Amino acid sequence: MVEPKQNDSSQPFPEPVWTYRGYQLKASEFTTAMVHLFRAEVTRANVWRQRLDTTTNWAVVTTGASISLAFTESEISHIVLILNLLLVTIFLLIETRRYRYYELWSSRIRLMETDFFAAMLVPPFHPSADWAEGLAENLLLPRFPISNLEALGRRLRRNYLWIYVVVGFAWLAKLWLFPSMAVSLAEMASRAKVGPISGELVVSVSLFLYAIVFVIALATVGLQHSSGEVLPRFEGLSADFISSVTETGKRGMPKAWFRPESQKRKQLLTFIITDKPEKVSERITKDMNRGATLVAGKGAYTGKEHAVLLVALTMTEVAHLKALVAETDSDAFVIVSPAQGVFGKGFAPLDEERG
Repeated sequence: MVEPKQNDSSQPFPEPVWTYRGYQLKASEFTTAMVHLFRAEVTRANVWRQRLDTTTNWAVVTTGASISLAFTESEISHIVLILNLLLVTIFLLIETRRYRYYELWSSRIRLMETDFFAAMLVPPFHPSADWAEGLAENLLLPRFPISNLEALGRRLRRNYLWIYVVVGFAWLAKLWLFPSMAVSLAEMASRAKVGPISGELVVSVSLFLYAIVFVIALATVGLQHSSGEVLPRFEGLSADFISSVTETGKRGMPKAWFRPESQKRKQLLTFIITDKPEKVSERITKDMNRGATLVAGKGAYTGKEHAVLLVALTMTEVAHLKALVAETDSDAFVIVSPAQGVFGKGFAPLDEERG
């Protein structure tokens, strides 16, 4: 994002408004737009949060109904509990997908909370360098901030693991108590038969599947990319800790204390081969507030001299650059190449540590 310039007499064209891709916004207008975006994202996240609760309710209701039906005198009524486990697993998979969508909207909310609204309250009252580009890229190219495995593990630990435990104990109680109390574990296991499948095999497969469920629940504890809930890693933060991670650097830019990995903006390097370098570079400098470096080039086939402009950009600026070049020199040739990192004015500070 282009920052508002100060009214300085040394600058022939002072810029008293916030300039962003052709929009001329006053600070109040920009803040109003951000507030409306924030409210929209909160509403959308709430809708998906309610859908999560709906799926959990389905699992709880079907579990209660299946347990009620299972405790009858019928020898095969325990099959209802096995079918219920299948339904609960399907509900878990549905909720996993819904949770990833919920996290998509929640990550945007957290980004605005920590890097826009919090920056208004804590000195030096300045957002981090790349928060706007990260948010814009997420709006243009949405991607899930967490993996399927993390979403599965989180919903499993929060809700579904307890449902699996309740169903498991109900199934064991059914095998042990009906039609009469079993006198041994072998007798109890034999009651678990399903048609031609022996009870011992059914019990073995069930224990194996339960082991997989518990392994997934424990193995995904370390996955901490979720931003939509209060996570253990954020508990007990002191004011000194918040101050240390928002400390200003040498260039007066604060470091964001919350930065989802997926929000890091992609940086690009563009090569513009043109015979109108002055006009193209002037448009880029004026309309995009980006610098351009001019180098000499020569066509290997024609032997004709050409100018090559090097321009560092972010993902969200490519379309704007192509439009400007097309308007200025329709015969130009543009190459967009990914960059490992771009440091300097308008990008990450040179003294900032990059992961």
